[in-house]
Amino acid sequence: MHDFLCRPAQASDLDGIRNLYQQVAKIEGGLARVEVEITEDYIHHNLQQGIARGICIVAEAAQGIVGEIHCYPPTPRVFSHVLSDLTIAVHPNYQGKGVGRAIFTNLLETVIQHRPEILRVELIARESNQKAIRFYQSLGFTIEGEMKNRIRRPDGAFESDIPMAWLRSGQ
Repeated sequence: MHDFLCRPAQASDLDGIRNLYQQVAKIEGGLARVEVEITEDYIHHNLQQGIARGICIVAEAAQGIVGEIHCYPPTPRVFSHVLSDLTIAVHPNYQGKGVGRAIFTNLLETVIQHRPEILRVELIARESNQKAIRFYQSLGFTIEGEMKNRIRRPDGAFESDIPMAWLRSGQ
């Protein structure tokens, strides 16, 4: 078991988060983006939006940031009760060690305890990533449909994206 600490992300975590995403992007299906698409602008945007309007949490270990999750509301006011654009990344050496569950649980607890206006948290998972879909279901997310042929794999074949959502109790 690895030791790590979950905490709210800070602007100074930019380089650590970028390094994490670059490591995860090397694994096919690890992220929607490939390694060359993990730019400083991409990481800065998600970090800034997560800190300013949503939630951004990191897991930190002795080697640095080993996990990150962020989400934030879409800009139209009609979606102010929703957290979307959710991405989670866990360093390959820390996958299967409880980091993902810890930062995801921290995110949902933050919503429940400190963000009463948030009634819905959304994410999208590749249909081929059944392990992730089962993991999200174990956290209370439900499958809401299928976006057919949304993902083009490196081999040119297509697969579906699976939209999922967590709803605050009573909604």
